[in-house]
Amino acid sequence: MNERLKKQLDFALEIDKEKNVLRQTHLSGHGRRENDAEHAWHMAIMAYLLREYSNEEVDITRVMLMCLIHDIVEIEAGDTYAYDTENKKTQKLREDAAKEKIYSLLPEDQKQELIALFDEFEECRTAEAKFARAMDNLQPLLLNNSNNGGDWRAHQVRAEQVYGRQEKTKEGSKILYEVTDRIIQENIRKGNL
Repeated sequence: MNERLKKQLDFALEIDKEKNVLRQTHLSGHGRRENDAEHAWHMAIMAYLLREYSNEEVDITRVMLMCLIHDIVEIEAGDTYAYDTENKKTQKLREDAAKEKIYSLLPEDQKQELIALFDEFEECRTAEAKFARAMDNLQPLLLNNSNNGGDWRAHQVRAEQVYGRQEKTKEGSKILYEVTDRIIQENIRKGNL
């Protein structure tokens, strides 16, 4: 086997570990906690299905790839809960170190390609990154809503925290932000936020 293929297969096996990174969000219908790989897959499918609601025309393949790779760093860095202000302070540092370690398993050209894609997602400046970020915000919101706000209640999340996170959704899709707003308002009325 040539060295390039060996590196690609090593990376493929390494990212299987993403299935072991548990998030705070539970699967719909009060299921078990979701893992990062499930979250990424769900986001990618949602991006494809909802692409017509992006504020701008996007390269949907690029968006879907961002969705699929954005949390690979959590294999090393761990998941940082969206509303965990203490762990948010070190998140970038932990994820940058993990990014270098994990993507260095790849051949150099693919390492640089995926790091650039990860960084684009994190910087959230392009239409693709903004829409991918909207999916990253909408997906757990939909699951939490399906569980009657259970994860929000368990972590004592306040409405203003959810609205703060959803500001990025508006940048990617004003229409999906309107849906988000209705979901948040409904959960405020129910006492979940």
